[in-house]
Formats: sequence, C-alpha cells, structure tokens
Amino acid sequence: MIEMPENLVEMALKTMGDRWKIMIIQELMNGTKRFGELKKELGDITQKVLTSNLRALEEKGILIRTVYAQIPPRVEYTLTNFGYNLKPVLDSMRAWAEEYYNQNVKNLMPELA
Repeated sequence: MIEMPENLVEMALKTMGDRWKIMIIQELMNGTKRFGELKKELGDITQKVLTSNLRALEEKGILIRTVYAQIPPRVEYTLTNFGYNLKPVLDSMRAWAEEYYNQNVKNLMPELA
C-alpha cells in the first residue's frame, strides 16, 4: 500500500509541473487540440519542450493522446477527467494573479503596468 504524501500541495505542484504544463492544461480546457494548434497557441515553446511536456502529462493521467491511423498521421490531445478537475484550480490562480496585479504591480509599480 502506498502512503499518501505529507505535503499534498507539493505533490500537486510536481504533477502539474512548470509553466508550460499549466499553460498546456489551460489550452486544453477549451477542448481537444492537435500538436500544431497547441504549439501555435503557446507561442515561444519549442517542439521538443512541447513534446516532453505532453508525454509527461499523459504519463500522469492528465491528458489522453489519440493517434488516428491515416496519412498523414493525426494526433489529438484531450484532458482526462483529472485534467478537467484542474479548472477550479486554474480559475483560482487566475483570480489570485488578477488581485495581485491590481494591488501590487498596478498600484505599487505603475511603470510595469
């Protein structure tokens, strides 16, 4: 039997990972996307970084990779239920960031706003 980690927030952060994983999850909240669509939406992410992050999210059960047997091959990425369950977390992060921006960046450092 596997014991539950003591610090569940740390476990969640390790699972969701870095900036790119969170941005990929956020993009897939809008529905299934192909690799090229994700790369275009994410901007300056390299193909190698996108591929490795998609694989990691698939291994962790956050998304599903579907390969269609056609020429040229078509691959689509969709969030699993676990992935979609991150929506309130991302919404909370967005709300926190907006509040932080309004209170700290906008008011205290107007040159950055």
